[in-house]
Amino acid sequence: MANITNFKQIGVSFLALSLLIPMVINSVNAQQVTINGAGATFPFPLIDTWRVEYKKVNPDVNVNYASIGSGGGIKQFLEKTVDFGATDAPLSESEFTRAGNPVHIPETIGSVVLSYNIPGIQDNSLKLSGPVIADIFLGKITNWNDPKIQELNPNLALPSNTINVVHRSDGSGTTFVFTDYLSKVSQEWSEKIGTSKSVPWPTGIGAPGNEGVSASILGSENSIGYVELAYALTTKMNYASIQNKDGSFVLPSINSTMSAVSATASSLPQGSDRWNNVSLTNAAGPNSYPISSFSYIVLYKELGTNPSINQQKAKSIVDFISWVITDGQKFSEPLGYVPLPAPVVELNKQTLNSLTLNGKPISTN
Repeated sequence: MANITNFKQIGVSFLALSLLIPMVINSVNAQQVTINGAGATFPFPLIDTWRVEYKKVNPDVNVNYASIGSGGGIKQFLEKTVDFGATDAPLSESEFTRAGNPVHIPETIGSVVLSYNIPGIQDNSLKLSGPVIADIFLGKITNWNDPKIQELNPNLALPSNTINVVHRSDGSGTTFVFTDYLSKVSQEWSEKIGTSKSVPWPTGIGAPGNEGVSASILGSENSIGYVELAYALTTKMNYASIQNKDGSFVLPSINSTMSAVSATASSLPQGSDRWNNVSLTNAAGPNSYPISSFSYIVLYKELGTNPSINQQKAKSIVDFISWVITDGQKFSEPLGYVPLPAPVVELNKQTLNSLTLNGKPISTN
């Protein structure tokens, strides 16, 4: 009987082992893939959420993202040290030419806000106009109770304190969007400073990233600076309503940002074309928030241009971005970003379908 019992136990052990072996083999076959990206701080709260949520969708894919600013992201993309770059500023003519075959994929839409820290001025009650903002950042308006600011805010008791201006110290897509707006509303700004990811600031102190600017504003009374809306919401900072092209004072919100993008969404270039002329700032419409922008993922149309991207990683990149522009958009609104309109999603799908590896299409199934 003992021999029979032992034989049965051995049989059970072999059965368990036979069931386990396929599981082990499948585990080995399901190799982990790591996708590395770097760039804009503007969309970082959303990208970081995508990174976590996508792990639930595909546990075999890890997404790393370094929030180093659009300038750094483009630099690393062009140097092929990351699998994708992220930027709020479309590639310039020279960057586009250097890349050879890049594509732009709008991943989200956000707004740049003028956050302030003025004792006694709460509830987002400050109103500013484009020309006044430009004069503050030009160093021409230096005190909060300047007549030009007071005229816009007759019901506020603005202090006589000096305005502490905070701007970005790094190459920044948020700076590009902000200075693009200032160049449209101030001829002096356009002529003296212009639009760029990095400009010669006439006044103020610099801080790295949206995170750094937010911290500087919070830590310094009577300060003002520009950050992406998500950072103002997260840190509970006050931000101004801004007079738009139609003369209305508008607070940044999902609806006011969507209003700014609605007129542009159906007339965008193809993903593989140049996007350096695409701009959402100072949009017409009574409800449009005037400092709105796309934020982009940039890839090579031929993913093999980056030698670190093999077939498995190429498929993983396409699958991840396909998820980002569709199911991933549901995470936008809670963080203060605008979900992509249907025409932009369709455009992005066409761009993804055009990507190749070693000249062959990459399946999105």
